Amino acid sequence: MLSERSNRNWRIAVPAAIAATVMALSGCGAAGGGSSEVKLSEGDVTLTLNWWGSNNRVKLTTDAIAAFEKLHPNIHVEPTYSDNSGYWDKLATSIAGKEMPDVVQMDEAYLASYASQGTLYDMSGLGNYLKTDTMDSSLLDSGKYEGKLYAAPIASTVYVVVVNNDILDQLGITLPDTDKWSWDDFEQICKEVVEKSNGEVVGVSPMNNPMSLSLWARQHGEEFYTDGKVSIKPETLAEYLQLAYDWTHGDEIAGTPDTMSEQMSGTWEQSNMAKGKQAFGFAFTNQVSSYMKTLGTENLSLAAIPSDDQNTNWMYLKPSQYWSIAATTEHPAEAAELVDFLINNEDAGKILGTERGIPANNAIRDTLMESATGGDKVAMEFHKNETSRMGSAAAITPNGASTLQKMTPRYEQEVAFGRMSAIDAANAMIAELQGNIDSAD
Repeated sequence: MLSERSNRNWRIAVPAAIAATVMALSGCGAAGGGSSEVKLSEGDVTLTLNWWGSNNRVKLTTDAIAAFEKLHPNIHVEPTYSDNSGYWDKLATSIAGKEMPDVVQMDEAYLASYASQGTLYDMSGLGNYLKTDTMDSSLLDSGKYEGKLYAAPIASTVYVVVVNNDILDQLGITLPDTDKWSWDDFEQICKEVVEKSNGEVVGVSPMNNPMSLSLWARQHGEEFYTDGKVSIKPETLAEYLQLAYDWTHGDEIAGTPDTMSEQMSGTWEQSNMAKGKQAFGFAFTNQVSSYMKTLGTENLSLAAIPSDDQNTNWMYLKPSQYWSIAATTEHPAEAAELVDFLINNEDAGKILGTERGIPANNAIRDTLMESATGGDKVAMEFHKNETSRMGSAAAITPNGASTLQKMTPRYEQEVAFGRMSAIDAANAMIAELQGNIDSAD
């Protein structure tokens, strides 16, 4: 859904040709490991650091690099960065040319793909230079592939409902107890929004990203992936896809199918949620600040997504991004020191703030929370308040399954427009996704 587009990190897509290039590079270097073999270099060292993101991220990250270089005068860091759309193409090209940066920003959707091809360094043996006991164990586990640590979480986020309380206040609608609300409760309040606004405001837009699918499966006592295979039952997935039809017909709490399609294909700025014409939006916690800025109000709150089973810990922390080290780096110890600084150093934490999400380092998160305001405060308080309801992290996206990001809204539209039944769409979607995974192995 469009609210997810406020942070384009969740919509990164690697073209098939680029993915094929990465797969062809399995011999470019074996993933390193073994702390006894890793030592700091003598003399000056140059590292390259690569990431994607906005101009603000560029400024904050380069400021943090300057602080690192001041602390480590023998290490020079050369930053390379790009916007979201070109990042993965450039990274694959650098790997093909055997010029992969020493440290790269990594996304969960592609971790298994890169790790399985030997392009990432096994950081499990770098404990002398990189501390990982500063974060929740479940979050750290999300950076592992086949038991080895190939990615250190930078920050975390949770998939939630953003509530526009200005709209509810204007319509005289009282929010129910969101700690206990069911999907029926949610649909009822969305219906109330549409009725009381005479259709000028929609209640919601359908979920359509991999994280929501994972949570949906867990709410039904399943996992979306198990042992690298798609394990959600077709009937469970069909219920998810059916929402796209139900919410765009009858009470039309998400508008018409055409409205839904426009929302899925448009930019975040064009979304009903960003325009103040939608009461509830599915999003990640680190996106609430963007909504506040765009809407010009801080009267927004976060709630756990509805569930018909409140007795299971189906929620979990999702890494917003990671830092990974190239398997081909000539300076793994120094690279680990750089990653450690960016994640664990208090001064770096103050510089970087919550731009990439809620810091993975719990102590830095608590320090920032003391002076947090606006969206940062709302997001961090949600994380803190929901800790007891968090379960273990879901399995990372298997190699070949990054296509799910675009696949989900495609099948939702097939169902919403009546071109496929929900169960037929579910069976086809599972078959297509599993085929992509099998082809990538």
